[in-house]
Amino acid sequence: MHDEVKSAALNPYHMAVQQFELAADMLNLSEDMREILRQPKRELTVNFPVRLDNGRIKTFTGYRVQHNVNRGPAKGGIRYGPEVTLDEVKALAMWMAWKCAVVGIPFGGAKGGVICDPKTMSSAELERMTRRYATEISIIIGPRSDIPAPDVNTNSQVMAWIMDTYSMHEGFSSPAVVTGKPLSIGGSEGRNDATATGVLFVTRQAAKRLGMPLQGARVSVQGFGNAGAIAARLFHNEGCKIVAVSDTRGGIYNESGLEPSSILRHKQEQGSVVGFRNARTIGVHDVLEVPCDILIPAATEGVITAANADRVLARIVTEAANGPTTPEADEILFKKDIVVIPDILANAGGVTV
Repeated sequence: MHDEVKSAALNPYHMAVQQFELAADMLNLSEDMREILRQPKRELTVNFPVRLDNGRIKTFTGYRVQHNVNRGPAKGGIRYGPEVTLDEVKALAMWMAWKCAVVGIPFGGAKGGVICDPKTMSSAELERMTRRYATEISIIIGPRSDIPAPDVNTNSQVMAWIMDTYSMHEGFSSPAVVTGKPLSIGGSEGRNDATATGVLFVTRQAAKRLGMPLQGARVSVQGFGNAGAIAARLFHNEGCKIVAVSDTRGGIYNESGLEPSSILRHKQEQGSVVGFRNARTIGVHDVLEVPCDILIPAATEGVITAANADRVLARIVTEAANGPTTPEADEILFKKDIVVIPDILANAGGVTV
């Protein structure tokens, strides 16, 4: 097996536009409609200072992009990470617009992000950065204009900080400014499992159409964050055999099956799935190529490309991540009769609940 990383030349926004143009061709959309839909409505870039625990000031860069609001207020998550870019956020906002339309909810698409390394920051630093970022983007977010949610490296606590900061500026409590907040301040029951539950539901239907029973089906999961870890647990409970999982540090494989809750405990204790007992260590991207029936990319965009798509062995690819498969890879998988459940349907449970 090979362990190829994403090409540095891969631009998520260019990929999203390419996907849009292919879909527009199939729908025979007019050039006027394409011109309206392919461009984001609003892009906000903010640079803001935050005092670190050591007393030094560090300037962070953040983004908030609203792609289209014709169907209602913009809706989309906020992610933290050292590799966040404006083009990535633009792509994610576009995908959110299509996702909300696919599942029939009255929202447009948006996304946000901050360039940072949350793994090296204290809770106090994350709170100060989050509150300052929320202040900077408060000019365009709100219950009737743009509603953030958790995404990569953000959670219900981050949403609580954003809600509190926004409410302070408004002068009254505004819980509807974010979703994915704690239940104690108005969050939705089932929100934490919603994305992974949707992944299971659509995969179950696809497997049924293929005449493939889930009981005993081999599942490989790339990404062991919220969506990936919960998906592994849900598929395991469904009777599937989890043969491989990975995180940012590496992957593990056991053709006889892995127990997701034990892996999660190991990761919480060791910081990675790597080193889990009774499993062979593999590369981060090798998990995409192991023998399996169902492949769940649940990490980042652009991981299945023209370079590795021919080595994908699954019968079903369920896109729990946003944009994990490039258009070129889609074509290769189609020719191999591999069913790809696209992200705008597969992971829409998160925005629906």
